[in-house]
Amino acid sequence: MSELRDELYSLLVAPGGERLIVPRACVAEVIGYQVPAEMTNAPPWYVGVISWTGRNVPVVSFEGAMGLALPSVSTRTRIVIFHAAGGLKAGYFGMLTQGFPQLVRVNAEVGVRMPRAVFPSDRRSSAKCAWSTRHP
Repeated sequence: MSELRDELYSLLVAPGGERLIVPRACVAEVIGYQVPAEMTNAPPWYVGVISWTGRNVPVVSFEGAMGLALPSVSTRTRIVIFHAAGGLKAGYFGMLTQGFPQLVRVNAEVGVRMPRAVFPSDRRSSAKCAWSTRHP
């Protein structure tokens, strides 16, 4: 049986002006920006669809899901391809980010209590973020 680890290797992703820490195992690849095919009547956070390794992959904006303005595309814009948990046909989804994610080690001392985010009720997104730390 393996021991409980005190650290988790993670990636610090920078969508726009925000920072998001995700487990390294969740990221399949970081690719250069390509213009997504837009979908009609899509919510603001749904940027569109790109082709990645022969698959149609939906691309989302973290800022859009938070009710913020979508960031401008620049030469630093990348798409982080995540392994999707759940029922996505493609098995993957992309998220816009500015620059390459940085490898970080996360432990209990890194966690900071933050007030619960308030999401606009009129959005079709049901995004919720939570930070939890388990102590043995």
